[in-house]
Amino acid sequence: MNSNVENLPPQVLRLVYKEVSALAADPPEGIKIYPSEEDITELHTAIEGPEGTPYAGGVFKMRLVLGKDFPAVPPRGYFLTKIFHPNVGHKGEICVNVLKRDWKAELGLRHVLLTIKCLLIHPNPESALNEEAGRLLLEDYAEYASRAHLLTEIHAMGGSSGAIHEPGDGPQPKKHAGDPNKRVAAAGASSSNNSNTSATNSSNNIVAAKKKTDKKRALRRL
Repeated sequence: MNSNVENLPPQVLRLVYKEVSALAADPPEGIKIYPSEEDITELHTAIEGPEGTPYAGGVFKMRLVLGKDFPAVPPRGYFLTKIFHPNVGHKGEICVNVLKRDWKAELGLRHVLLTIKCLLIHPNPESALNEEAGRLLLEDYAEYASRAHLLTEIHAMGGSSGAIHEPGDGPQPKKHAGDPNKRVAAAGASSSNNSNTSATNSSNNIVAAKKKTDKKRALRRL
């Protein structure tokens, strides 16, 4: 998407830069801000899935795009992480009133981010972009929550790729590698084995030296 830096008046750019800098220094709880020095009109963020929702445990990447008419016109919001949510379209576009008819220039970007996070807690099926998610939310919440949590596990957990690796996929860690207690026990067993080996070798050396001394004494007697 093309930058709108050249299309925004200098005074608006200064205000945006000031607000983005403040957000980066003091972000809302559960939200991380990744400002771009090259394009201040596109703000990348990461929102933690709220506890008590099907999105808990996930981290959802999102971006806000400021158009050439900002702040008279609200920014556009997109989820970059795939999510099953009534108010998020299949291409990641977000439908929320604060980005439409309820927008006011004085609201600011912090308010937008907090509203989108609240949308994960209280979806609005009446303005659904994902009709299936909206229908399930109203008719079968258990199924809706199951689908939403499944996509959260697949796409919003497990690192940047969001993929879930089956036990047989790829190289496997050595036994006990993932359990600190077992690693300590294994290290202790290894240390004990090394000690036993050293003691055995030392005992063998003593026996060999004794046999050598006895042989010398026997030769003297001859």
